[in-house]
Amino acid sequence: RRGGHAKKRGISGELDCILVARDRQGRTCDFVPGRGPVTVAQLQQHLLPVLDKAVLLATDAATAYRDFAKDHGIAHRAVNLRQGERALGEIHVQNVNRYHAVFKSWLIRFHGVASRYLPHYLGWIHGLDCRHLSTPQQFLRAALFPAGS
Repeated sequence: RRGGHAKKRGISGELDCILVARDRQGRTCDFVPGRGPVTVAQLQQHLLPVLDKAVLLATDAATAYRDFAKDHGIAHRAVNLRQGERALGEIHVQNVNRYHAVFKSWLIRFHGVASRYLPHYLGWIHGLDCRHLSTPQQFLRAALFPAGS
């Protein structure tokens, strides 16, 4: 079956999960761990290698983040958007929300993408968002030599 919309609202097994870690300077790591809500095992596989133990992990209220942080001794604060919390002092998840919004609006031009190519599109938007790719020559070089060769 091709395309269409999810039958369930919110996060479900019908949608691909995009895990984004972003700091205040805009440095971004993004992963496609699978479908449905993120799990502790997926967080261990993807986030653990890129997080410093001394970081404060600010997330939404999903329990997998709390359990992951507790298991690995990482300081954690959760912002519960459903209860109307947008920030806890200076702690917020708006950098990640902005990244998701930019990615979704940018994907519209493609009229849907295959799930298996999602990491490629994330790489493309990551290059655009970080302002690494601004000229046609830089786009071509990134396409021909993706590892920065």
